[in-house]
Amino acid sequence: MSTRIDELDAIVRQFDLNEHPFYTEWRAGTLPVGRLAEYADEWAPFIGAVDAGWERIGYPEYAAEEREHDALWSRFRTALNATSDMRRPQSRTLLAVGENAFASVPEALGALYSFEVQQPATASSKLAGLREHYAGTVDSDAQRYFVEHAVETDEPAMLAGLIDGLSDGEFARAKTACALFSAAAWGALDGVYYTD
Repeated sequence: MSTRIDELDAIVRQFDLNEHPFYTEWRAGTLPVGRLAEYADEWAPFIGAVDAGWERIGYPEYAAEEREHDALWSRFRTALNATSDMRRPQSRTLLAVGENAFASVPEALGALYSFEVQQPATASSKLAGLREHYAGTVDSDAQRYFVEHAVETDEPAMLAGLIDGLSDGEFARAKTACALFSAAAWGALDGVYYTD
């Protein structure tokens, strides 16, 4: 593994989403279904924007796959009767950070790496929680978003290869985007976990 990827991984570990209390309670089955529905609503706009990052870095086939994943996210939302719009400022921050990063290649690589490198682990843990505690609400069809992401491990390695090919200046931009995205994703979970 390259020193550059070590640096990005160190950033991502500071914001390990599986350590967030929202996901901890999800795995334990102590998260109310209504909170899962809010999460599904709040994250939907970002999930729908991920394809733009893949388009930006020149991978239209991955972008098409992300559009399919957005449809799977909609099934998850439907199972939870989640029909609200994004309301939390933290979710708007996540969306803005993603959209801004996806406007240029180095930043898109950094943000996508942060997102994709955590996906297999977070999807696996969320899927286990859904199957054990929420299967009566979220059936197997509505779990498919998490099933697919639990086994998708090729994206981080491919992104790492592209990141290794960046100039030093471009890598600095990718690293900043990785840090911004990592913090924004953690903050978006804060937004749905800590309620007034």
